[in-house]
Amino acid sequence: MDKPVLYIVIPCYNEQEVLPVTSGMFLNKVKSLAEAGKVSEKSRVMFVNDGSKDNTWSIIRTLAQQDEHFVGVCLSRNRGHQNALLAGLMTAKDMADVTISIDCDGQDDINAMDKMVDEYLAGCDVVYGVRSKRETDTWFKRTTAEGFYKVMNALGTNTVYNHADYRLMSKRALEGLAQFHEVNLFLRGLVPLVGYRSSSVYYERAERIAGESHYPLKKMLNFAFDGITSLSVKPIRLITSLGFFISLASFIGILWVLLTKLLGATVSGWASMLCAIFFMGGVQLLCLGVIGEYIGKIYNETKQRPRFIISETTFEQQPKQ
Repeated sequence: MDKPVLYIVIPCYNEQEVLPVTSGMFLNKVKSLAEAGKVSEKSRVMFVNDGSKDNTWSIIRTLAQQDEHFVGVCLSRNRGHQNALLAGLMTAKDMADVTISIDCDGQDDINAMDKMVDEYLAGCDVVYGVRSKRETDTWFKRTTAEGFYKVMNALGTNTVYNHADYRLMSKRALEGLAQFHEVNLFLRGLVPLVGYRSSSVYYERAERIAGESHYPLKKMLNFAFDGITSLSVKPIRLITSLGFFISLASFIGILWVLLTKLLGATVSGWASMLCAIFFMGGVQLLCLGVIGEYIGKIYNETKQRPRFIISETTFEQQPKQ
């Protein structure tokens, strides 16, 4: 049986500080897996430049010139982490038997790749890298991150708890993922929908080796909301339930007002009226905002714009989008 060709797919955005450090780590890992006989010597490390504004792409091209194990893909502009990751996976799909996606910052334990490959060789098509604990995070980040996964699952989005985008996918799983054509990408929720046999590998996450995080609180909240509205209609159903509850409460309130009117016990007052008006106005605006978010996503999907455009690669064969 031929050894599988592995491509490690790494999205990069303004990573000039950390890339010279972590590139050597990824190269050593590919070589060690090949030397152990688990993967083919044709295995590669693929960097995907997501429209970086610094020297990231120049570094990637230099690495590719220095060692054949490095290959690079450059997007025409910044499309975001999920689109860049998808671009790398869809490009590697035609050249590899299996891929492992991982961030460039060196926080994810690359030694977990050994166990991932073992799981793949044992018959798994998808292997999730799952954090065993979050001691390196601040209390606030740990609490919000754990709350994120709980809320996502509560709202009907099928995600793996404490799993980000560190995962192994076989060629068959990638071909299944390619059949999902939505523009609003949330790969953490899409990959479980592909199905096939899967397992999890647990690891401890370290501090970022260099550079700054590209996911501040605001961006993380937007990412979470995009994930929920892209994969679940539960928020719409919650709005329906809320509307029913408020309508029922309003009906009871009307009966109470009529009863007090008939009994002659009415008391005029503006405070209760203003509170009711403000409450109903706020609820209506909130509901319209959630509905508008879904309509906006429908609008983006109907246009069917390309999720990524590749402008340049470090290899001769121009990959298919």
